[in-house]
Amino acid sequence: MSIAGFPIGDGDRRIVTNMWTVILILLVLWAVLSIVGFVFEGLLWLAIIGIVLFVGTVIFGIIRQRARRPKA
Repeated sequence: MSIAGFPIGDGDRRIVTNMWTVILILLVLWAVLSIVGFVFEGLLWLAIIGIVLFVGTVIFGIIRQRARRPKA
């Protein structure tokens, strides 16, 4: 099996799956923090931190995905 033209073994496939699982869990966690921050006005700072971390996690996931692609 290969991903983006690179042959991968079972261990590599597990790492890719685990990475996306962690990223999805983080995205859900940051979204919940943002919602809680907006619901409770005194915790607006929590919403801001949640949004920043959400965006950072998305950017990290995109960078990791592009790094796995072969150079043309």
